[in-house]
Amino acid sequence: MKQTIAVVGAGSWGTALAIVLADNGHDVRLVARRQEQVEEMNEYHTNEKYLRNVQLPKQLRAYLQMKDAVKGVDAVLLAVPSKAMRETVQELVAVLEKAVPVIHASKGIEPSTYKRVSEVIEEEAGDSEKIASITVISGPSHAEEVALRQPTTVTVASHIEDAAAYAQGLFMNPQFRVYTNPDLIGVEIGGALKNIIALICGVTNGLGYGDNTKAAIMTRGLTEIARLGVHMGAQPLTFSGLTGLGDLIVTCTSVHSRNWRAGHMLGKGMSMDQVLEEMGMVVEGIRTTQAAYELASKEDINMPLTAALYSVLFKGVDPVKAAEDLMGRVKRNEVEELYHLN
Repeated sequence: MKQTIAVVGAGSWGTALAIVLADNGHDVRLVARRQEQVEEMNEYHTNEKYLRNVQLPKQLRAYLQMKDAVKGVDAVLLAVPSKAMRETVQELVAVLEKAVPVIHASKGIEPSTYKRVSEVIEEEAGDSEKIASITVISGPSHAEEVALRQPTTVTVASHIEDAAAYAQGLFMNPQFRVYTNPDLIGVEIGGALKNIIALICGVTNGLGYGDNTKAAIMTRGLTEIARLGVHMGAQPLTFSGLTGLGDLIVTCTSVHSRNWRAGHMLGKGMSMDQVLEEMGMVVEGIRTTQAAYELASKEDINMPLTAALYSVLFKGVDPVKAAEDLMGRVKRNEVEELYHLN
């Protein structure tokens, strides 16, 4: 059934998901921050800064003002960086005319509060009763490939079964396969923490290390993700699925990954400020590293890879020295960790 959907956030991922929705016959309203971007999308049906050489469906309409985009909508998709989520939800709640399902496509953990994105949305919605349900869409899905209609599989998760099923129905098509998962915590944690591991893989590649190193980081990184996730209430099996292992693989091995690219620049000797200036886009893994490290320290959870990256990003430790410290740690039992996740 045709739905009217506002997509807030016209970066690469928000635009790619808007394309999927438009391909499925929905009325899609894409909210952008800049007037020139809105004019480009409406007149030329392109968004060249974020998705080069991609033609947008003509039924996709761009808006500058959220209040105009959300009039009479059936659902809202939030695809903004996690650091902008609180402000975005505040604005959304102020202009919504009725309660609607909210789907988010953001990945991160908030520093200082250590809240997942859905928790931030829920907190900012408060008692307004403007948000009927919260669902996350996540998985191994580079925007560049989704926009080209290449086969992709993702997961939608919500505490409300019907909400996940609704999101599944909105996005599902022959090129974009959608699964449901009741483990909202696990799906959000997997999507957030894999960016930390991707940064590390980029750093080691920049240092000239090879496939052995990458395999070790991804494998032990997945253990860290599961360790923290289970502590927060996630189901262990979620991390062997699309939003755990799947997202980890694609983010750690692809040049499309902005986190991998940022890590690679760090490994080549660039400072974090230089990397961020060169990227020109949000690198979610940096903020998530800070939050995960602080949370792990507070809860006494062993996350050596995360701690090593934190020392590089925020304490100025040389990446080579951080790698040496990791390799020289006390002997451990791999099987014991896999069973007990601690």
